[in-house]
Parts: sequence; structure tokens; C-alpha cells
Amino acid sequence: MTAPVLLITGTSTGIGLATAVAAARAGFRVVATMRDLGKADPLRAAAGDAGVDLDIQPLDVTDPASIAACFDHIRSAHGRLDALLNNAGAGHVGTIELETLDAVRAVMEVNFFGVVAVTKAALPLLRESRGRVVTVSSVGGVVGQPFNEAYCAAKFAVEGFLESLTPVAATLGVRVTVVEPGAVTTEFVANVGLEEEPAAFETPYGPALRAYLERTRSAFDPSAAQSPDGVAEVIVGVLTDDEPPARIQTSEAAVRFAGVKLSDLDGSHVQHVTAHWVREPAAS
Repeated sequence: MTAPVLLITGTSTGIGLATAVAAARAGFRVVATMRDLGKADPLRAAAGDAGVDLDIQPLDVTDPASIAACFDHIRSAHGRLDALLNNAGAGHVGTIELETLDAVRAVMEVNFFGVVAVTKAALPLLRESRGRVVTVSSVGGVVGQPFNEAYCAAKFAVEGFLESLTPVAATLGVRVTVVEPGAVTTEFVANVGLEEEPAAFETPYGPALRAYLERTRSAFDPSAAQSPDGVAEVIVGVLTDDEPPARIQTSEAAVRFAGVKLSDLDGSHVQHVTAHWVREPAAS
């Protein structure tokens, strides 16, 4: 039997790195991609430690030429594609009054249009193999969260895109699954860049922003958040499941949080929950 070929985007760190290694151990031939191959050393080290081989390739999901080159490589080197894992993305924290529209568009480009572009490129091969599309979204694709307007808008768009695609792709034998992690011990908080823009804390939004960041750092602490390996285990399960779900959360905490929205027809419960994220603790 030929090993099934899996393309993963965004494998330099976190969920993508962990899943590339876990999927290779599960028997996939993994094409592990990232925008900057200069950041591939941690992935190579993890693969070496696990005793697996990866086909590490460059891929910028916002660059059509890069996408085309990656799929040319897959066709020439492997001759097939059995599964796509859309994982590449970028966290972003901000609120619209303080941001430029260009910043918002950039968030949409990597987190939404990147998913659309790579999925479009993969579908001809996936139709041939009757394969599957798995996409890492977020509970932020279900529940809108304070100071995540652009990020959640992108993830909401991803969920709508894939929920709509799922029954259409199924008529051609392609399974589609959305994976929704909650807080994961990655570099999300460190990478959103707010500490480099202290002016945001001097605006009228400053108190709410400080309260939000305090809550978020706590949620992403390793003692509270899920590990990338835990998310990878769920994703590999989806990739190998004969009847994969259309949507799956990666932890009990994510199940509970997504459930806040899915049972909240008028939005009042969501607002009650998230309002506490932007309130400073009362003085003792």
C-alpha cells in the first residue's frame, strides 16, 4: 500500500509542527510547509527525535505563485494528494477604531483567503483520491471575542465557507472537517504584538484591553491550556476516521465554550460570558 499523502500548512511551530510529526508516525507521507524555511530547524529536530521523514517545502498561503509551486511539487514528487490540513494562520488582537483597514485585510488574507486558495488548489487532487480537507479553525470561529474582531471575523468566514462546501464536496467523495481548538500552549499571546504598541493602553480602550490581556495570558498558561500534541492527536484521529465529523472541538473546554454559542439563539449568553473578559477586577 502506498502511504497516503498529506499536505499541512504552517508547520514551523505549534499545532502544525506537532501534527506533521504525529501524522508521519501514523503512516502519512507528510508534505510539511511553512512560509520561511529558515524556521524549519525545530520541525526537523522534532521529526528526527520521532524517527520520521518529512517532505519540508516552502508555502506562503497568501502568494498564488507559491501555492502553484507547492502543488507542482506534490504532483511531481508524489503523484497524488489524499488529505489537506489547513493550519497556517496568525493571531491578531485589536479593535477597529485603533486599527487600519489594511491591518484588518491582512488578517483576512492569511486566516481566510489563504484557506480558500489552498483548498481550491487541492480539490482537483482530492477528488481523484476521494480524500479530505481538514481545517484548523478556532472556538473564535464560533464565539466572537473581545479585541478579536478581525481574527474572529476571519474564522467565522472560514467556518461559513467550509460548512457550505461540505455537502458539495461530499457528492464527489471529499470529506470536509473543521477543527476547533480552544486555548493552546503556542506563541499566540506573544505573537499578537500589543506589547510593542503601548499607545493602545493610553486610549479609552486601555482598561478593557488590560483586563482582556490579563484574562488571556491566564487562559493560555500551560497549566490551563491544551498542548499542541493534544490537538494533533485529535486531528490525526479525524484524518484516519472512516466517518469524520463535519466539526470537532479538541478539548472538553472547547466543547463547553462552543456550546455557549450553539445553544444561544439571541446572543445574550455569549455577551454575558465575554463581558467579564474586559472588566478590570474590582479593587479589594
